[in-house]
Amino acid sequence: MSNQLIYEKSPYLLQHAENPVDWYPWCQEAFAKAEREDKPVFLSIGYSTCHWCHVMERESFENQEVADILNEYFVSVKVDREERPDIDSVYMSVCQTLTGGGGWPMSIFMTPLQKPFFAGTYFPPESERGMTGFKELLLAIAERWRKDKNKLVKSADELLAYLGAAEEEGAAAHKAAEIDDNLPKRAARLLFETFDQKNGGFGDAPKFPMPYNLIFLTVYAHIYKEEKAFAQVKITLEKMRRGGIFDHIGGGFSRYSTDRYFLVPHFEKMLYDNALLAVAYAAAYKVSGNTDFLDTAERTARYVLREMTGPEGGFFSAQDADSEGEEGKFYVWSRREVCEILGDEKGEEFCAYFGITEEGNFEGKNIPNLLNGHETADGFEKEKEILYRFRRSRTKLQLDDKVLTSWNSLMIPALAILYRVTGKGEYLLAAERTQKFIEKYLADGRILYVSCRDGGHGAVKGFLDEYGYYAAALISLYEVTGEDRYLERAEEICAEAERQFADSNGGYFLYGPENGRLITRPKEIYDNALPSGNSVMAYCLVRLFQITGDQDYQKRVKRQLAFMSAEADHYPAACCMFLTAQLLYQNPPKKVTVVLARDDRVEEAVLRLPLNAELKILREETGAYQRLEEKTTYYVCEGNRCLPPANEKPE
Repeated sequence: MSNQLIYEKSPYLLQHAENPVDWYPWCQEAFAKAEREDKPVFLSIGYSTCHWCHVMERESFENQEVADILNEYFVSVKVDREERPDIDSVYMSVCQTLTGGGGWPMSIFMTPLQKPFFAGTYFPPESERGMTGFKELLLAIAERWRKDKNKLVKSADELLAYLGAAEEEGAAAHKAAEIDDNLPKRAARLLFETFDQKNGGFGDAPKFPMPYNLIFLTVYAHIYKEEKAFAQVKITLEKMRRGGIFDHIGGGFSRYSTDRYFLVPHFEKMLYDNALLAVAYAAAYKVSGNTDFLDTAERTARYVLREMTGPEGGFFSAQDADSEGEEGKFYVWSRREVCEILGDEKGEEFCAYFGITEEGNFEGKNIPNLLNGHETADGFEKEKEILYRFRRSRTKLQLDDKVLTSWNSLMIPALAILYRVTGKGEYLLAAERTQKFIEKYLADGRILYVSCRDGGHGAVKGFLDEYGYYAAALISLYEVTGEDRYLERAEEICAEAERQFADSNGGYFLYGPENGRLITRPKEIYDNALPSGNSVMAYCLVRLFQITGDQDYQKRVKRQLAFMSAEADHYPAACCMFLTAQLLYQNPPKKVTVVLARDDRVEEAVLRLPLNAELKILREETGAYQRLEEKTTYYVCEGNRCLPPANEKPE
């Protein structure tokens, strides 16, 4: 029998629609029921490709005994963190405050008024290895609620008072804040201290790609001629490209590495990781000229375009790590299997090259990798294609096919940058298709929506990330096309973000008046899996000021950079996207105009532009020559040939 989730669109919620647990989505009906029946609320937050979410579902939420306890003593609410990042953010802060950590699935127990009193993440069904069993926990909380509800309510009120006081203290601290020009250097130093010189990446296992850190270090190294900073980028990108976190057969990157070597990944693939990594690799190629980096960026983009793209250009969210109940089964190989598919001779060569052995490197099987030192330009393209086709015949991976505005907006700049460094029109075409998709299905005038699915339109109104990321995507399209419509739309979206989310004390709230109200109203500052909305808004305001010269943007830039400086002071390395915006503000891009004297082909001109160039394309038929500015470097294109920069305006 189905529960209340059967009416939802989210793939994650629909995964739980047949559980014996009487799940509700986040809605007033659930909280009214809890108040009417005097029951605590159990809130479970996760996402569709989360491995441990699957585990807890199999062990507990599909278990009739556990379901009976939940249904008798609790009102149970399921939330997709990707669809409701506001709820996830509020209760993740609660979880981290109460436990010192967080993760998914997130388990929150709270009053009918949404006030939390207990938090955790994954619980096994029975107590084991020092972990409290879920059944035992449920019965204990139900007993406490029956016997001593007032104490639980009091503890919830005290927790909210603590969180509220912390918010007020932070707001007061920011009123007198100023831009700290020293933060980028402090962040670079902190990153160097945690950098793994041998294996790349930062810290120990598990290792996340953290592409926004790599993008910051690339820009920092380019501006300050800091070779030590860019060495961290090069080593990390090389190790990730060689390791098993990169899919050598089908392209694209997994979520993170479970070890320090980037060998064994957590196999789920997320759109946002691949979008940001494509940017990181393309930028590193632009600085270094290393064609392996460009090849990796293109293989990543091709993976997304091939496997994660809908018929109208919207990008799907994620592919699962599990198939047939086993993590990574879709991706791993035995030596014998490879030799049977490719033939003994070619199979032996392939296995030797990609570290595939009899004993295996992952639970008796093999994750192809190049950590053995072989060249990345391996010459096995035909063999990889054969193995890719064979792999496609295996049990299909679960696809989270919802289209998220924020994550799609990250993929647009990735494609725009690839167009800029390669001149290949297919990337620009894909980026523009995605932008049209967002306008058709996920926008209503200035109002944006979080997600859509199956050809439907968005339902949940957007949060700060939707507006910040989409504005950045529009700016990236303007930068590579010179078309004013993208700039004008970016300004509209930023104006709407200002209306909904701006705080007079500085910074932007995660949610606004269009979204309803929760127990707290957070401002997300630190970059986590994704760059924070406040960091991305800083970037958008900086670029809009530099493009338009509008002094109102400059005022907003100074306010936002000062606010973020105060927030980042404690640990600036956690705010690398903001620091990238600050570097661009302090070191404005050089003005470079590409004048198309014969046609609109810009491949060679684009390839000649420096990393921090501001591209503006003028076409002969527009009469744009009359509007050329002083102090501008011009690249004049004749056909597909790019002449050296002209010293004077072209006649």
